[in-house]
Amino acid sequence: MYIGYNLKSDSKFLDYYDKGSQIFGRNKKVIQDELDKFVLEDGSLDGSKMQETWFPQINADIFLSHSHADEKNAISLAGWIKETFNLDTFIDSCVWGYADMLLEKIDNEFCWQPKSSTYNYKKRNQSTSHVHMMLSTALSKLMDRTECVILLNTPNSIQSIEVVNKTKSPWIYYEIGLTKLLEKKKPSRQPSIIKKGLFENSQDLSVKYELDMKHLIALTQSDLENWERKHLLVKNTQHPMDTLYMLTEAVKALEIMR
Repeated sequence: MYIGYNLKSDSKFLDYYDKGSQIFGRNKKVIQDELDKFVLEDGSLDGSKMQETWFPQINADIFLSHSHADEKNAISLAGWIKETFNLDTFIDSCVWGYADMLLEKIDNEFCWQPKSSTYNYKKRNQSTSHVHMMLSTALSKLMDRTECVILLNTPNSIQSIEVVNKTKSPWIYYEIGLTKLLEKKKPSRQPSIIKKGLFENSQDLSVKYELDMKHLIALTQSDLENWERKHLLVKNTQHPMDTLYMLTEAVKALEIMR
């Protein structure tokens, strides 16, 4: 991972929903096709296979973190990014639904108690812990491989009530925290607009966001539109991610620090 963005955007990209759905569907299929292979002959779970199966075939430039309530907007945004810049976006909610499916499969097989028509509470907690731990590990590996992480910042994703009351929202906060811990790695392409010192001095950035998001660079709808316009002018000479970096607060902050 190189950089993280805090995106406040509206629903202007809904025309690209079908394009985004193709990306979303491909990533979901990677997971769905392998669900039955996770249970070993002795009845145990192959945790390594679960991690390896869910993510290595997915090569993404951007990791998009969002609330389940914003799934349609996230898919549409991914479609716009692919259509405009030919960049691949991993939409994290394509994992959530299948994590729930896997848990249901495991619980029905190993935790169900026919006599009482209930699930064994202790076994159910254990299965959830294992699946969530393996998912967290897999997500961290994928985020580390992507160049850019974008949080789709809406009232659905950052209101405190969602953290308490919605089961999906803890993943958003896990992912935001992880962006602070992952090593910041420069993309290897040359020449690059990326300047030395951007992340070495990132603790000095004065970007004011609550919920421990100060390390994320502000990104707006206007920035996305400017990115598209600029890309059309320089697409033959500049990588689209470098174009984004030039136009956002990352480079502005760098200029201030000089």
